[in-house]
Amino acid sequence: MDKPIEKKPVYYRYRWHIAGCVAFVILLVYVSIVASGGRKLRTEADNLIIGEAQADKFMEYVDVEGVVQPILTIKINAREAGSVERIVAEEGTMMEKGDTILTLTNPDLIRTIDDQRDEWEKQLISFQEKEIEMEQKSLDLQKQTLQTTYELNRLKKSFALDEEEFRMGVKSKAQLEVQRDEFEYKTQSTALQLEGLRHDSAATILRRELMKNDLERERKKYDRAQERMENLIVRAPLAGQLSFVKVTPGQQVQSTEAIAEIKVLDQFKIHTSLSEYYIDRITTGLPATITWQGKKYPLRITKVVPEVKDRNFDVDLVFTEESPENVRIGKSFRVQVELGQPEEALVIPRGDFFQTTGGQWIYKLNEAGTKARKVNISIGRQNPQQYEITGGLQAGDKVIVTGYSTFGDAEELILK
Repeated sequence: MDKPIEKKPVYYRYRWHIAGCVAFVILLVYVSIVASGGRKLRTEADNLIIGEAQADKFMEYVDVEGVVQPILTIKINAREAGSVERIVAEEGTMMEKGDTILTLTNPDLIRTIDDQRDEWEKQLISFQEKEIEMEQKSLDLQKQTLQTTYELNRLKKSFALDEEEFRMGVKSKAQLEVQRDEFEYKTQSTALQLEGLRHDSAATILRRELMKNDLERERKKYDRAQERMENLIVRAPLAGQLSFVKVTPGQQVQSTEAIAEIKVLDQFKIHTSLSEYYIDRITTGLPATITWQGKKYPLRITKVVPEVKDRNFDVDLVFTEESPENVRIGKSFRVQVELGQPEEALVIPRGDFFQTTGGQWIYKLNEAGTKARKVNISIGRQNPQQYEITGGLQAGDKVIVTGYSTFGDAEELILK
């Protein structure tokens, strides 16, 4: 007896077609979800640093490393040429002003000084001889004037007697005229002699002053020559530490040649280099600070070197108040150079997101703190601790600031 054949349902015959259609629909749904909502990534919240956008005081400053240097370094040059006779002070010695560093010897200079002394002594002897001659001449003129005055006075009395005798009729008028002529001649002669004495006295004074000036010039030349001998002893111009001596005994040095260096240690400065990006904003007088063992020490920029090397330029700063007790040459400090006054701004903490996103976007958390999505932001100024947000966030918004190297291109993060 034949068995009846059971007729299969229609969907059974098209089961593979139906399965293909269902898979295609699922694919379309997935693609639409991805296109509309983006890729999601699950991540551990404990591995992230979450910052909050806050309205706070924003201070724009630069944080760099500075090195302590002496406030002043003095290069000591030889003021006279010569050979090094003896080095008195060793490198590292603390010097007081006027202490001897080394001595030089110069035979040619000694001969020059001897010649100058001989010339000055000759001038001195010549001055003394001429002064004696002028004194003797003045005495002779005074003696002659005294004799002439005496004779004039005697002639005056004689002439008065002649006038009396003429009135008495003892002498004639002709005799009286002869006596008058002689008396007038002697009077004029005496006046001329006195005038000559006065001129001679004035000339003598002038000649003496000129001779004194010549003698003084020779004396000064001799003194300067002796001072050159003093220059053969190289002394410390200021108190400080002798950092190095670059000559050896017997070495010949030239005038103005650098032979040593002294560091003034009664005050220190901090030397640092800044990026050329800030060169137009860094000027002398700008404030700065260092923080050491929890205490801030204020500084001030005193020197800006405008030359740029390796995309950096040099800056010197000094302490405006007290300095740390452990300041030593070569010690490093972190220096915060202020570029302006504190201003109200919307800020978020710094993080590695900037390196990944270029500051164009950031992950912002929802209110529950369970998810974070990409949002576009605008960043203005920055300092070593904060970014200034100029658009895309509001005060109170929480954002993820680290871990971006592991997020890939995820549009949304699900925090576990």
